[in-house]
Amino acid sequence: MTTALLVMDFQNGIVERLGSPDVLAAADRAVEAARAASIPVVFVRVAFRPGFPEVAESNLGFGGLAANGGEAMTVDHPATQIHADLAPRPDEPVVVKRRVSAFSGSDLEVLLRGLGADSLVLAGISTSGVVLSTLRQAADLDYKLTVLADACADGDADVHSVLTEKVFPRQATVTSVDEWSSAVA
Repeated sequence: MTTALLVMDFQNGIVERLGSPDVLAAADRAVEAARAASIPVVFVRVAFRPGFPEVAESNLGFGGLAANGGEAMTVDHPATQIHADLAPRPDEPVVVKRRVSAFSGSDLEVLLRGLGADSLVLAGISTSGVVLSTLRQAADLDYKLTVLADACADGDADVHSVLTEKVFPRQATVTSVDEWSSAVA
């Protein structure tokens, strides 16, 4: 079995809104544990082309981007870059997605096939966004899944708790970074 760690949406603009020092520290510990265990680390961020041609007006989640203009969610903007605390190494891929799930509008599935990955470990902001959407799609694609609950965050603590304690365990092992790190060391 080949495992890959997905570090999702830990980008400047999202970390500023929903992240915390504890979640960043947990994600960093997960990245370091994966590197030490020779587990591939894949970073995922959400970003769009200037003018947002990928976004339909009917998309309630992203539709306002094009209407409101601005460049904050464009691919080269500082807000969409991986947070400095989790800087990818030159040999670690950074996947750009165009929707909530890490798989939608990205080359993640092709990359994971290239790595031979059949098991995914998920860390991300937000729990009710990228983590939930990616978990559901990955489960449908038959990946074995682990969620690092303390390396995930959500704007609503109750939603985070419900997802990590009641919903995710139906399709994934939910654990802490320290427990997972000990198991892969």
